[in-house]
Amino acid sequence: MAQRMRRATRGRVAALATVGLMLAAGFVTGAAPVQAADADLIVNGGFEDGLASWFVNNGNAADGAQLSATSDAFSGATAALVTSRTTTGSGPMQDLSGKVQAGQAYTLTARIKYENPNGPATKQFFATMHYGGGTYTNLVSVTATKGQWAQFNGTFTIPSGQVVSTARLFFETPWTATPATDPDLHLMDFTLDDVSVVGAAPPAPASKTIEVVGKLPGEHNPLIGHKFGADGFGFVHDGRVYMYLTNDTQGYAPNPATGVSPGINYGDINQITVISSQDLVNWTDHGEIQVAGPNGVAPFTTNSWAPGITKKVVNGQEKFFLYYANGGGSSNVITGASPLGPWTSERTSTLINGSTPGAEDVAWKFDPAPFVDDDGQPYLYFGGGPASTSMPPAERFNNPKNIRAIELDDSMVATQGTAAVVDAPVAFEAGHVFKREGRYYFSYSSHFGGNDFGGSQQPLPGYPGGGQIGYLISDNPMSWPKETYAGVLFPNQSQFFGAGTGGNNHQSVFEFEGKYYFTYHAPTLNKRINGNTTQGYRSPHIQELAFNPDGTIQQVVGTYAGVNQVRDFDPYRVFEAETFGWSKGVATTKVDGSSAQFGGAAPNLVVRDIDNGDWTALSSVNFGANGAQRVTAKVRALAAGGQIQVRLDTATGPVVGTVPVDTPVGQWAEVTAELEGVSGVHDVYFTYTGPAGVDLFELDTWSFRAATLELPVTVTASARCVGGKVYVAVQARNDSDAPVGITVQSPYGERSFAAVAPGANAYQSFNTRAVSVPAGSATVRVTGAIGGQDVTTVRTVQHPAGTCGG
Repeated sequence: MAQRMRRATRGRVAALATVGLMLAAGFVTGAAPVQAADADLIVNGGFEDGLASWFVNNGNAADGAQLSATSDAFSGATAALVTSRTTTGSGPMQDLSGKVQAGQAYTLTARIKYENPNGPATKQFFATMHYGGGTYTNLVSVTATKGQWAQFNGTFTIPSGQVVSTARLFFETPWTATPATDPDLHLMDFTLDDVSVVGAAPPAPASKTIEVVGKLPGEHNPLIGHKFGADGFGFVHDGRVYMYLTNDTQGYAPNPATGVSPGINYGDINQITVISSQDLVNWTDHGEIQVAGPNGVAPFTTNSWAPGITKKVVNGQEKFFLYYANGGGSSNVITGASPLGPWTSERTSTLINGSTPGAEDVAWKFDPAPFVDDDGQPYLYFGGGPASTSMPPAERFNNPKNIRAIELDDSMVATQGTAAVVDAPVAFEAGHVFKREGRYYFSYSSHFGGNDFGGSQQPLPGYPGGGQIGYLISDNPMSWPKETYAGVLFPNQSQFFGAGTGGNNHQSVFEFEGKYYFTYHAPTLNKRINGNTTQGYRSPHIQELAFNPDGTIQQVVGTYAGVNQVRDFDPYRVFEAETFGWSKGVATTKVDGSSAQFGGAAPNLVVRDIDNGDWTALSSVNFGANGAQRVTAKVRALAAGGQIQVRLDTATGPVVGTVPVDTPVGQWAEVTAELEGVSGVHDVYFTYTGPAGVDLFELDTWSFRAATLELPVTVTASARCVGGKVYVAVQARNDSDAPVGITVQSPYGERSFAAVAPGANAYQSFNTRAVSVPAGSATVRVTGAIGGQDVTTVRTVQHPAGTCGG
């Protein structure tokens, strides 16, 4: 096995012998060690599911090929054919990230064939692993004879020190810098079949479920307690606030014994988390967008940090544009049909990079924040990091000029013109713009000094200290001189949340129903899990933003209390079970299908990892004066004996209904319970009980049914003969404690009675004018008021057949 940079071919081939891969005609001298936990880590290795789980190697910008299914298979019905190769490394690839482990041995087998008429009589092929960056390792080699199937059959051991967070297997021919000079020798088509990598399956991943109560009942920060999320960007659409977050949970892996996770690894983050709310307290989890990486919406990017979103009508169609940082070196954008997707990439390369005019001196071309002005002109703000060394030390510290503003064109996926310098004092990163009363506000996070910013320096009077949020006010979205600096908007979060919560920050501002709100992050959930030690896992927070009469901002105070709930929660609808005011011990996951609440374009999530003693809760649910009659949940039982208890106001409050989850195990079904004494506004807790030590069930949706108001009335009907004719007599007794109006209807007539007293009867005998009538019905309509609310109750009563005479 040889590990090398992409250009180091001689060392790569020679090293095959040094690690015991003695390959001759595709065979090895010894067999791989057999392990009890051995498993085939390749998905669809025989290509019987077409090209599922396979793609063309894209490790280098020059790589490219066409991958198609072919019936010319070694076994089975299908194999993979690779054609139109542009580099020697352009071949079929499968992502094994998370499947292989450092220090483990694996056996690799595969079948390969080439038939190019002008190709050589024999050709060497490699199975190669790409560990990210420039690290490639040849695993197994075979020399194939033209027109014949050859077999890879060898073992390899991943070095114990190898980082395997990225591990992608592909098939190639020996590397050369100029393969196009002899394509028949270097770029021949080939067919691949029956790929297998057998070895120790990775251990089960550590549970990411947060078992502690991280968002305490009654508190509104952090926004969620069942997962992490950073760099929150608030976005309002159709009466709902959406928050887009860097998915800090992606690398969270707490030790089962200690509950402590290794420190966050930003390099592993390639997803964006989305949550939303109508009231700023109860938040719905929409899961993660797989933005970057080989299976991402934009697979030409590696990371997705610091999202920013906006919307614009383009060519008559409303679109949503989600911008993100591809690590520190570039930024990009994907396009959605709604705030929840589906998402596509209109670009094949990054939006902001080293070729962006005016950004040449920006060290970190990240943290893209979009802004669309009232006239429809879009802008993008980005940048940060170390100041240019060409500036004097004091200037590097106080005015590093490391952030930029640039116009976007009408497509929203391309820039236009040259980026302008944002001269924000002590700037570090996280630029963001909003507009209020005709003026533009630019906020940002300040740096911590050090060699990157001129060494030992002091900020000018009034300038931000380390890790604070400063802001500027301008009359022009492209003009931000240092003279527009207005002060510190938010001190470092450690000032409010104590030990373990410091570090840099990232913020946004949004307007919702006439008020302005400020978003930021702090590792408060991480702190509640581990005490005063945190590992960098951050959580979203919101505080209300207030302004002085001159338009400057009153400095924000970070609190666990957070913001007031904007409105009571409406329970009388189908809503997602992954909507939480607070929670304990649960997690969420995506499942097939679309969201019952948000429609076909939105992903569907369910609540999972529900154990005995766990609970979820909703804040300030308004059941109205008449209250709720029943609750329905869509569940999938995972064990027998589970129950859901509905409680009011606390997790130990009175039980007002019990839902038995007695449905067949493994099947989705609806379960219902009647409720007692549920009216007015309450926090609602769903507490989960059942056998200990097992997952009880999964939850998809909730819905409540309002109690029906009815006026009490007793109705009877009879048939009798009078004067040789049948009469149908209908009587309605008012059983309420107030007068009511009663209308009696039958096929033979109608009569209304006003203000029928409590206990009194409304009686009407209808002449049918017939000597015989069949059995039939009459209708009584009662109108009155209950608790000041107008109510109409309708009763249908049957009367028997009637016959007069012989």
